[in-house]
Amino acid sequence: MKQPEDNRYAKSHEYVHVEGGIATVGISDYAQKELGDVVFVELPQVGSQVEANEEFGNIESVKAASELFSPVTGEVVEINEELASRPELVNTDPYGDGWMLRVKLTSPEELDVLMTAEEYEEYVEKEAGK
Repeated sequence: MKQPEDNRYAKSHEYVHVEGGIATVGISDYAQKELGDVVFVELPQVGSQVEANEEFGNIESVKAASELFSPVTGEVVEINEELASRPELVNTDPYGDGWMLRVKLTSPEELDVLMTAEEYEEYVEKEAGK
């Protein structure tokens, strides 16, 4: 799957899609493939603050449990409640129905340090040893 061109990507494999000062955050297609079948996603509460590069939740799959890191700083304005009962959405549609949280950005300049889709694809290839 090609990475959506209008997203930005963190080295920890989370993506950000920004519209009108609100960042939608989730994990990349590469990350969900590496995890395998997702069975549980723990997300922060609406109204809580997240910090760039800080843990905001956890994700568990049949293979592993991993921390989730926020690529941006801001206030959580919405979480994907659907993931509580259907965590597999992260696998089937990571850039659509499998999104995790929406954050009202407080430091939009943080987006400038995140990778473009092309840079992320190169990063993933190097990480995978290709």
